[in-house]
Amino acid sequence: MDISSWDGTISLAEFHVAARALVEKWKRVSSASPPWSWVSCPKQPWVASHEVEGYLSLENIILVSIKEEHDELLSFPQKEETSCSDKEESIDIATLSQSDRDEICYYDLHIVYSASYRVPVLYFRVYYSDGEPLEFEDIKKHLPAHSAKTLLDSKWTFITQEEHPYLKRPWYKLHPCGTGEWMKLLFQGDVSLARNGAAIEVYLISWLSFVGQVVGLRIPYEMLNQL
Repeated sequence: MDISSWDGTISLAEFHVAARALVEKWKRVSSASPPWSWVSCPKQPWVASHEVEGYLSLENIILVSIKEEHDELLSFPQKEETSCSDKEESIDIATLSQSDRDEICYYDLHIVYSASYRVPVLYFRVYYSDGEPLEFEDIKKHLPAHSAKTLLDSKWTFITQEEHPYLKRPWYKLHPCGTGEWMKLLFQGDVSLARNGAAIEVYLISWLSFVGQVVGLRIPYEMLNQL
């Protein structure tokens, strides 16, 4: 793809290619980390019959309290999600004490394709071990310190609450306005990408290296080093 004429957006078919590449590379490079999985869903009316419908999911991620000097991502084992109908709401971790409730919160992260903006969108929800969701003001307190600065400084980064397009429940999302523009700038600023063209396979990895910072998700260095 010629970057000079590219607007930074991708098609649904290209999103699926990029999603598959992210899942496979994440497993290969970061096998000890919780895996991203593809969740297949019924097709939306606007989706062509030959196209694949679904989203990427990374769930039950634990972000240690901001009282810690360094943020740390942990996870409890879980079965890989394969279908929208398989999603479960409940989380039962009996070993956590009441005092842990103020120290640990859980993140569910979904990457969903936006047909309107033609870019990926990060949806997320945050909750305690008893399943109680956090209000946005509480979520901001648990985000990494640099996230507050990112949200404040970047004209392209702000969080809204909207209905999840597949689960039909309120989730927070990082608004996609401007995503195409900064993705174009990101690819133009990378010498190898600018020389070789915008490879769809690395689109989501590059995108996630930026938006993941907002919720404290670290991209394995090896994945970025191999772009």
